[in-house]
Amino acid sequence: MNTADTIVEIRDYTIEPEHFDAYKAWALEKAVPWLRDNLDIVDFWIDDGLTAEVSGSDPQLSVHGQPNICWIIRWPSKAERDSGFEAFSNHPEWQAIWAEHPCPDGYLHMNARFMRAAR
Repeated sequence: MNTADTIVEIRDYTIEPEHFDAYKAWALEKAVPWLRDNLDIVDFWIDDGLTAEVSGSDPQLSVHGQPNICWIIRWPSKAERDSGFEAFSNHPEWQAIWAEHPCPDGYLHMNARFMRAAR
């Protein structure tokens, strides 16, 4: 892997509170194990109720609250991410897992950011 091109994709989701427990169970039992086996997952984090700390000179809180899911995927490059993400999304095993998703329309907000390591 060419480390100069390596990126991480940081995915933040805000799941509707009424669907959060069902999402969490699905993620831990079905999604995360498959994702770890099939993508270069740095880690997958789920909110556990600790209060967020928001600061800065002009903090802007989302009307949907703070993200309650965050996961990071390492990719060899942005081009490989684009093709790889599409391939994973269309993988039959992932589609079977997604079909069991308890709230596929429960994502109030989704955000994907792409970053490189500071050198």
